[in-house]
Amino acid sequence: MPYQKISIENEDYVGAFVRLTDRFALIGSVVNEKAEKMIREILKVETARASVDGSYLVGIYAAANSNGIILPNIISEQERIRIINALPGINIATMHSSLNAFGSNILANDRIALINHEYSAEEEKRIGEALDVETVKISIGAFSTVGANNILTNRGVVANNRATDEELSALKDVLKMGVEQSTANTGSPNIGLCAIANSFGMLIGESTTGFEAARIANALELE
Repeated sequence: MPYQKISIENEDYVGAFVRLTDRFALIGSVVNEKAEKMIREILKVETARASVDGSYLVGIYAAANSNGIILPNIISEQERIRIINALPGINIATMHSSLNAFGSNILANDRIALINHEYSAEEEKRIGEALDVETVKISIGAFSTVGANNILTNRGVVANNRATDEELSALKDVLKMGVEQSTANTGSPNIGLCAIANSFGMLIGESTTGFEAARIANALELE
């Protein structure tokens, strides 16, 4: 099965603890061995344990694609070096920003990054360079935290259920993909925090209904 339900630390917002790409997954210290094994086997990636300023919420702080990782400048040098050593060949960039929850404010795949419209022009430029992608400022469903509230992989995109018809049309034009809408974790619009997904599979919060999970998996071409 290309997707399974999971909880981490009895939390269904699994995306808070993991930053996933098609090449690797950064995982927080509270991710247990069983969950790490599921990440490796279902999502077909290597894993690297990480923290940011002592926090295990790496899915919130880190933005990433197969080309690079963006981390807030609050990360310690020891934490940064640990990631560099674990993932040789991946561009590791640290940035100072008031919007330093990069995982929540950036929605990226290996071709494009949709970003919070409040990032400055200089910050937008650095994000594009770090991930080696085109960048587009956008809000979806009145959420500027596009990473926390939507899901994007190299194969598909799912928008939160509050997105307007105009926003969905804009997404289709920008991403050159069909766009579906869904909730997760039984009605949550924070679907980017409810699931981790890449081209190979998805892990989604335990409280997600079968309908929600199937809808998201189908949109991401996992079925």
